[in-house]
Amino acid sequence: MIQSMGFEQFTFKKLAKNLNTTESSVYRYFENKHRLLIYLVDLYWRLIEYQLVVNTTNINDPIKKIDIVLQVLMHRIEQEKMADTKIDLHNLHHLVINEGSKSYLTHHVTKDNEQQLFKPYKDLCALIAEIFLEVNPNYPFSRSLTSTVLEMAHHQYFFMHHLPRLTDFGDTRKEQKIIDFLRHLIMSSLLNKE
Repeated sequence: MIQSMGFEQFTFKKLAKNLNTTESSVYRYFENKHRLLIYLVDLYWRLIEYQLVVNTTNINDPIKKIDIVLQVLMHRIEQEKMADTKIDLHNLHHLVINEGSKSYLTHHVTKDNEQQLFKPYKDLCALIAEIFLEVNPNYPFSRSLTSTVLEMAHHQYFFMHHLPRLTDFGDTRKEQKIIDFLRHLIMSSLLNKE
């Protein structure tokens, strides 16, 4: 529902009606729609982390791992089905692209952070930063590069489809172009001799 109507128009009243239940029953699980959004975004980051671990295990070449990171972030690797769940990772991916930034661009982000609400995102960043350090152990900005790449992957995809003049990919709308750009950014940063 959030994906189809947007976070601003989504309400627990509409959700309760869609689920054939009462609004108060929804509030038993989430104190507000922002907490629901954080839950969904955190779920997404955990699933991406799982996919990265599964797909990079037994890979020794860090450059190959970076390629896998980018493929997973852009959902170009066939995602394993999560056993006995009905999670639509593709739909969740689009939800995070369209609404994910709203989970932390709030006035109470510091309080939410103190409650460890962004831990899955930080854990994923740490995992990818370690891969970057395999390429260049002396690179001083591995976490900054990681969070930049994660955000940029989503923003460039969003721009490509909705604000094409903010990207170089609006005419083609090919995800591979975003992957090529991100790979260039990562490798230029990690292999820069300055």
